Amino acid sequence: MKAIGYSEALPITHENALFDIELPQPIASGRDLLVQVKAVAVNPVDYKIRQNVAAEEGEYKVIGWDAAGEVVAVGEAVTGFKPGDQVFYAGDLTRSGTNAEFQLVDERIVGHKPQSLSDSEAAALPLTTITAWELLFEHLQLKRQSPGDRGKSNEVVLVVGAAGGVGSILIQLAKTLTGATVIATASREASRNWVQALGADFVVDHRQPLKPQIDALMAEGQIGAVTHVASLNATEQYFDSYVDMLVPFGRIALIDDPASLDVMKIKPKSLSLHVEFMFARSMHQAADMHAQHDLLEQVANLADQGYIRTTAGKHFGTINAENLRAAHAELESGRAVGKVVLEGF
Repeated sequence: MKAIGYSEALPITHENALFDIELPQPIASGRDLLVQVKAVAVNPVDYKIRQNVAAEEGEYKVIGWDAAGEVVAVGEAVTGFKPGDQVFYAGDLTRSGTNAEFQLVDERIVGHKPQSLSDSEAAALPLTTITAWELLFEHLQLKRQSPGDRGKSNEVVLVVGAAGGVGSILIQLAKTLTGATVIATASREASRNWVQALGADFVVDHRQPLKPQIDALMAEGQIGAVTHVASLNATEQYFDSYVDMLVPFGRIALIDDPASLDVMKIKPKSLSLHVEFMFARSMHQAADMHAQHDLLEQVANLADQGYIRTTAGKHFGTINAENLRAAHAELESGRAVGKVVLEGF
């Protein structure tokens, strides 16, 4: 089967950073599905792994953690899927990735693809959706409401890095399933327009000090005090601002990798700090691993009902090494809006 892999951890400008290869087609057993991959999305985890983790001696490393495709075979213990099912999923960090024509994935972390979305539109959703859902409802513990029957709550969520992949779906989930006021950070005009279109109530500029902008909105009576922070990038840079602006017993959840944080700064307000890592369940074979299947099914229904739109941004064409290198370069530039997708082999 066709695949894209690498041997050495190299800069994306190097022609061998990613290259086209041929690999044997895997065989499904146990709770695994064999999926024919139709579309993929690229995430920051892709280039972080590529930059830092070389392949085992004499082998190729295949990465990629977002896909939509068709189930072509199932293991003997599979109960929730059958050949022909259209699916979407993020996968498992410890296994071979989505940048291949066929992939094995545990059924407990797979959802049925939204019928209303194309393959590339669906492939944009899983990793960021799981991340955003776990961050909002398991870490920040926002109060869930029924879509279409929401009442306004006193929760005020600041989303830092809102125009990226996770922020793009997090805003939608917050506006669809909670009564919270959502304040998004964005600086460029394209980013501001994007987060507003996704439902952000207010937009502040992360290139300027955050607290004065929040204070101004409060002084105008437009928002209450910030109760929750979703820190999707630059946590180390903004951490002191979070502590300053949050109410006592407020919550901070982050997904990035700050070099260091002085967590004792949160003690005077009795704040709580949470780290979201969506691969934790599959990496450790958690007893509730199926929770990711369940949430993907719920999000597929929300998409088909028109509550959630795809976060696919730029389409880089066919899934091959040249296009994947370009997609990685786009993400590494830090200027991507929405998700970067590729489709077909």
